[in-house]
Amino acid sequence: MSCRRQQPLSALLALLVATAVPGASASAPIDRDQALRASQAAIGHQLGEYGLTDQSGRPLSLSSLRGRPYLISFIYTSCAFACPTLTTRLDAVTKAARAALGANSFSIVTVGFDAGVDTVERMRRFAREHGIDQPNWYFVASDPAGIGRLASDTGFVFAPLAGGYDHVAQITIVDPAGRVYAQVYGDDFEPTAIVEPLKSLLLGATPAATPTGGWLNTVRLLCTVYDPKSGRYRFDYSLILEIVIGVMCTLAIAIFVVRAWNQTRA
Repeated sequence: MSCRRQQPLSALLALLVATAVPGASASAPIDRDQALRASQAAIGHQLGEYGLTDQSGRPLSLSSLRGRPYLISFIYTSCAFACPTLTTRLDAVTKAARAALGANSFSIVTVGFDAGVDTVERMRRFAREHGIDQPNWYFVASDPAGIGRLASDTGFVFAPLAGGYDHVAQITIVDPAGRVYAQVYGDDFEPTAIVEPLKSLLLGATPAATPTGGWLNTVRLLCTVYDPKSGRYRFDYSLILEIVIGVMCTLAIAIFVVRAWNQTRA
């Protein structure tokens, strides 16, 4: 059994077809243009509650994640290739993101959208089989109504096919207020696609809502840059030097202007 990947739409949208979903009633494949429009239309939407239960069997309220950004990904546990590939890539990228932004700077919610099949036990097993051990990563299940509402609110489009699902390979970035902020498509995205939006959200958060808080954290975020050679983020000390020089030049100019003005008055 295997998964078949479709080509991306406008280099943004990847639609995946997977096998091994017993009992799924077949329907037509999703329309790529409509899927992209629905996904983009969800940006700015306020998320609510969807009756989610995490891999430990505890209820997960999305409102409990507010105050810092979080990511939402959709998978189904019977998928043999595409969903594991997406999850593995997300694991690697978010480890780099935590190293750059802080271990507790954001959360991740992976949703099993094959309601009735993707039970709490199946989600727990999926996380274990793919070696996910990051903090604040929740693998959640819900009933069909809850999954349907969450998919609609985040712009995630999927449809059952004979033996599988046609669905968008999508990661939704949610801001600290619980609103959809951005969408990331495909299963081989660059770290910058995730880290840069998270940096923007953390820099824009109020001091009380910023996980590590304070001006030192702001400086650290501003001076953390992506190194394409290593594929990792690093702290760029030269940016601090540039900031210091800029501040000193500004002060020197201000002092010169004030002295010149005083001399003119005298």
